[in-house]
Amino acid sequence: MKEQTKPKQPTRHTLLAKLALLIVAFLWGSSLTVVKDVSAVFNPLLILALRFSIAGLILVAIFWRKVKNATKADWINGIKIGICLFAAYTSQTLGVTYTDPGRSAFLSASYCVIVPFLAWWLISKKPDKFNLIAALLVIVGIYFVSMAGNSVFEAGKDAVIGDGLALVSGFLFALHIVAITKYSDGRDPILMTIVQFIVAALLSWPATFLFENNQGLELTRPAVLEMLYLAVLCTTLAILLQNLGQRYTNESTAAIILTLESVFGIIIPVLLGIEQLTKYTLIGFSLIFLAIIISETKLSFLLDKETSSTTQP
Repeated sequence: MKEQTKPKQPTRHTLLAKLALLIVAFLWGSSLTVVKDVSAVFNPLLILALRFSIAGLILVAIFWRKVKNATKADWINGIKIGICLFAAYTSQTLGVTYTDPGRSAFLSASYCVIVPFLAWWLISKKPDKFNLIAALLVIVGIYFVSMAGNSVFEAGKDAVIGDGLALVSGFLFALHIVAITKYSDGRDPILMTIVQFIVAALLSWPATFLFENNQGLELTRPAVLEMLYLAVLCTTLAILLQNLGQRYTNESTAAIILTLESVFGIIIPVLLGIEQLTKYTLIGFSLIFLAIIISETKLSFLLDKETSSTTQP
């Protein structure tokens, strides 16, 4: 009888890459609560302009030689990814000003469902059955979490706008994840991160001046510290780790891990007493966790048992 091939063991690089993506998920999940708070002082587009400008300046100062030696192709590819980054963050930041951060986090996490299909379309990488099962479980999990509180039919206009923008950001974040895979392949991930920040900052400043009134801002110490947290940890560190992590992780698995942003996004406000944990949220958590297990293990621990039982003499 033909010997069954054992699943390929993860390398040290892939394990570290997944850990990096898990850290990104935590930072992004915490960022929505901070954005909700800091938006009381700063307008949404101004928040993005400051976040990406500070993050870009930090990385340019540290990695100036990489920027100096960047090729034309590096800039072209980085600009494409940066446009996706700006669009995704703009939609999410605007959306969280209308709705609860936890709810926004879960709806934004719909990118997990979209990534395998975008990858299939844009880079001809067909998703496997485990990616599809995991994606379906995530969307059902998001549905249960969205049932926490008022349904969309009972919610006010602001909540509907917030939910809609969160879902749009889910599609745009999926596009950003696939764009990283497509355009940063074989390129320096740190340089690609720097170019993304520069592009997003250059798009954010004209947008805030055109569409927002930033006169009379009353800066407070907590607001400044929260802005630095968003810029240094949730932007500089998080997107740098995302680019590094995706270098050793396929886009579908990366999307599933990053979906944990939605879990952290509601756990943190619950712990802070901002939101309540409901039975629907717990069901949603469970389904998303199951999706991660399926996506990461391909159920090899069950399939191995079935294989060994059928090959016993």
